[in-house]
Amino acid sequence: MKQNTLLLNALLITCLFGSCTNDAAFKKAEDAQDAGREFIRASLDGNMAKAEFYLLKDSTNQMIFDKWKNDFYNKLDTEERMRFKDANILPVNIETVNDSTVNYTYTNTYKNKDTTTVRIVKINGEWLVDFKDIH
Repeated sequence: MKQNTLLLNALLITCLFGSCTNDAAFKKAEDAQDAGREFIRASLDGNMAKAEFYLLKDSTNQMIFDKWKNDFYNKLDTEERMRFKDANILPVNIETVNDSTVNYTYTNTYKNKDTTTVRIVKINGEWLVDFKDIH
């Protein structure tokens, strides 16, 4: 009984430390391609805290991101999550719109017929993904 209690306490402590997110643990993007790559890799890996770190923080982006997590990612089975995690990012086109906006079109080796374009914007010197113009 005592051993079970110790094991349960150790598990709870591990979960608490593992669930804490520290933005300082993630490195700010050096440029638009870096922001896009980090966001996409984190999304494919299921690392939602890291993906959110590279997301432009506003209510619309948060709503779209949460909807994507709930309606798509959270409904994937374990095998499909692993396939996305094992996939490589395949950039299709990286288009500089202006000095503070880049469109990053990509696919991945798991679902290589599906292309997605995310807009990456520079706000206050920081490159972030703007989900409002995803297509």
